[in-house]
Amino acid sequence: MSKVKIGVVEDEAVIAEHICETLEALGYLTTGPALNYTEAIEMILDEEPDLLLLDIQLAGRKDGIDVARKVRETVDIPFIFLTANADAATIERAKEVNPPAYLVKPFNKEGLFASIEICLANASAKKMADPSEKPNSEDEQFVIKDALFLKDGACYRKIRFADILYLKSDHVYVEVHTRGKNVLVRTSMKEFLPKFSNSNFLQVHRSYVVNLNHVVGINPTGVEVGTEEIPIGKDQRTELLAKLNLG
Repeated sequence: MSKVKIGVVEDEAVIAEHICETLEALGYLTTGPALNYTEAIEMILDEEPDLLLLDIQLAGRKDGIDVARKVRETVDIPFIFLTANADAATIERAKEVNPPAYLVKPFNKEGLFASIEICLANASAKKMADPSEKPNSEDEQFVIKDALFLKDGACYRKIRFADILYLKSDHVYVEVHTRGKNVLVRTSMKEFLPKFSNSNFLQVHRSYVVNLNHVVGINPTGVEVGTEEIPIGKDQRTELLAKLNLG
């Protein structure tokens, strides 16, 4: 799975470079910074970022709020406003385009990360709440790049594919076992598995799918994932060995 790509729209080159370096340190991909309205629109259409960091004050006649309006009219991707001016007039103008988030400069790495993750989670929840966006009205999951947002009680919890140890099917439920919190999803393995169109995942049993990156041992009847032993069929064991270049 590819990483989340973030488009940076900032007309001060030094600040733009610092933002890109911070984003990359946090594990995101970045676009080349856009310095004005025209460059921003071209970047959005050409590079298709998943989220925008959008400075309100831009060089030229049109500013970041104009970019946000265009985004709302066309691609409608989530964006976070950046500004050094938190005055009432600026905030009122920004509110016209319903920004998902708003960061006042200077901001720190932790605040930036929190704003991005919350913005992505809210965007996924919004898609799930809109029936026209849902492939299945009973879905409680949403995929975004390198992670799943799974409905866990009243919230959507982000789970990275890399952190998933294995999946266990139990009739109309799938248990997602991770290195942290496990989440129970109301779906069948048949419906859930296509979300894992990734060579790192392999179904080793009717009820189990394992993340190959977490396999620590293989025996004649089972595969060890973390501290658990998962049952494995004869044919699936042969396929697993071949996948790991052991067959």
